[in-house]
Amino acid sequence: MSTRSNIILTPILLLSLLLFIQCSNNSEPIEKEWQIIWQDEFDGPQGQSPDSTRWVYDTWGNESGWGNNQLEYDTDRPENVSLDGEGHLAIVAREESYGGLNFTSARITTQGLFELTYGRFEARIYLPWGQGLWPAFWLLGDDFNTAGWPYCGEIDIMEYRGQEPRTIHGTIHGPGYSGAQGVGTSYTLTNARFDTDFHTFSIEWNLENISWFVDGELYQTITSNDVPGDWVYDHPFFIILNLAVGGNYVGPPNENTIFPQTMLVDYVRVYQEVE
Repeated sequence: MSTRSNIILTPILLLSLLLFIQCSNNSEPIEKEWQIIWQDEFDGPQGQSPDSTRWVYDTWGNESGWGNNQLEYDTDRPENVSLDGEGHLAIVAREESYGGLNFTSARITTQGLFELTYGRFEARIYLPWGQGLWPAFWLLGDDFNTAGWPYCGEIDIMEYRGQEPRTIHGTIHGPGYSGAQGVGTSYTLTNARFDTDFHTFSIEWNLENISWFVDGELYQTITSNDVPGDWVYDHPFFIILNLAVGGNYVGPPNENTIFPQTMLVDYVRVYQEVE
């Protein structure tokens, strides 16, 4: 009786040991650990301009509209870009005659102040709504002034058409896949809209790939094998926040688009992975 019991138990014990080893080998990967290396929480009094040690202005307004046929004049005025006194940055698009155009707004960047290769870039943003509104949170290669676009590379962390309040887009643009041929995809909320609450938009960017997230949910990863041209994302990039009016991507505002419209930014944070 004792001998038969040992013969039966031995295979069971071996099977249990094998299952234990297999489960150990298939354990979940260790989560990445991130450390903040740059941030702006936009704390300050209402009407204060963005921190000049972190941000510079792109001011522009002409018939080319940054090459996108945008309709706004981007200014450095507090009426278009300033703190709201409640811990947010307000980028405000207005319908007004300015510099020969019929709309104003703002575009701020970290060019010359902060650039980084690889990391986690994140912003929490409350988006506007309306035909012809085009807010974006994106990165541009720091060699933009010498290499030009799209050879410098562009990473759109969040791009949004105001007439599609449930959907945002994440895209990259480089040589051979720029403009309408940019590589990326969209993310759509099922029971909510991006113009009714804050949402968090981020990428995790490393040597192998770029991954996009909305509210912590991964929705796409792009590698060098996914682009039809050169992979131009292994050098420093700077941050851009802007709210465009009109342009090829969204079309012009219509009679139902109410102004002013505001892109409200709670924070921008940049992290590096802890080795």
